[in-house]
Amino acid sequence: MHMGQAKAKASKRGAIVVALAMSLALSACGVVYQSPKVSRNVGTGLDVREIKVTPETVLLANRSAYSPRNLPQEFYSVASASQGAGLGALPAAPDVPDRRPGRLELRPPQDLPRQPYRIGVGDVVLLATKSGNNSSLEQLSGLLAAQQQRQGYVVSDDGSISIPDIGRVEIGGLTLTEAQDRIFRFLLDNQVDPAFALEVSDFNSQRVTVGGAVRNAARVPITLVPLKLGDALTATGGVEVQDAEFASIRIYRDGTLYQIPYQDYLSRPELRELTLRDGDAVFVDINYDLDRAFQFYRQEVDVIRLRSQARKDVIDMMETEMSMRRGLLDEQRRNFQARSDLGAEKRDYVFLAGEVTRQNRVALPYAQKATLADVLYGEGGYPNMSGNPANVYVLRPSQDPAEFGAVTAWHLDMRNAVNMTLATRLEMRPNDIIFVEEQPITKWNRVVQQFVPSLLTTPAAIAAN
Repeated sequence: MHMGQAKAKASKRGAIVVALAMSLALSACGVVYQSPKVSRNVGTGLDVREIKVTPETVLLANRSAYSPRNLPQEFYSVASASQGAGLGALPAAPDVPDRRPGRLELRPPQDLPRQPYRIGVGDVVLLATKSGNNSSLEQLSGLLAAQQQRQGYVVSDDGSISIPDIGRVEIGGLTLTEAQDRIFRFLLDNQVDPAFALEVSDFNSQRVTVGGAVRNAARVPITLVPLKLGDALTATGGVEVQDAEFASIRIYRDGTLYQIPYQDYLSRPELRELTLRDGDAVFVDINYDLDRAFQFYRQEVDVIRLRSQARKDVIDMMETEMSMRRGLLDEQRRNFQARSDLGAEKRDYVFLAGEVTRQNRVALPYAQKATLADVLYGEGGYPNMSGNPANVYVLRPSQDPAEFGAVTAWHLDMRNAVNMTLATRLEMRPNDIIFVEEQPITKWNRVVQQFVPSLLTTPAAIAAN
């Protein structure tokens, strides 16, 4: 019995030794653990060319042609609406009132403080820029034709102007300086060089109506220079009064009727310097028939009301049209997003492999190029404990059929952190593979993790038997 037990124990010890020897042999042969690496092994059937990434070779890598995919036109369009129909012809001015003798009381309006001119509906503004500036509006809106060309834009009913190929910008109610600043920011937001000058060429939004005993009744525009009473009367060709004793100048403003006897107007310079404002109606009367004068003022009120209602109708129509166009654009964009989510839209991809935070397929962005740093660090980078910064590769297959898929391995050594700047310049191309090798210690740890359990469990199992 003792001899049999001794033989059995010797047999088990021999089995343990054999198991250990087999485990060591398997480890030496590489059966325990295999890790991927970049190699010029001819057994792959591919011609692999390894190039170290330097400032010079980055230029070579970026030389391969590539045009990023663009988003559909719906993502570059904005909802806009047409200005709408005009306001039509205005009523004719009333007849000159009849004469009635008497003396008038002086009731002048309060003089107004000077205010900067504010751009309004109907004004025509000019954008001007010097020739030869190819990075300015010349490229997008054709503002230049010779040494200098100035393009006029009418301020529409919603207070905006439409610059071709760029879009609409609202400047209504702004001073010239404020409007220039807003257009400047608008052009910058649209990546256009804002080298321009802004001016108002036609003043159509603010007017003063002058009628009665003047040479030519007119609507006198208010410009950058405040309009004075004397200037407004001069703009009509002057006052035609035979007897200054009976003549008067009446000003209708905000529901109040002011009057200035013509003799006082001639003898007092401060009355000629009274500032007029938008909507004022000036009537030179050679009699005291107030009923005829009020008819003139009521007409001006009706015209103002007509313009206000027409403007409101146009704005309502434009808002409805813009809402419909905006809804159509939103639907088209949603449809594109749904097709993209379902994989029905073509995309360009690069791939992350090896010791990275997450091995993944990464879509290249629309309308711009991505760099190695964008893709690598946008996906979390690589683990410092296991990723080898000395061996970061961009594997790029050749697109030339004559090279049978030869691969260029762009090798970036990032042990020196300065070389990370090269990663921000190395542009990605479709189907690039970003591969990060593992640390040597990581490879050994993984060998041990697979080898040690078998080393411990195999002899134990043999011993148990």
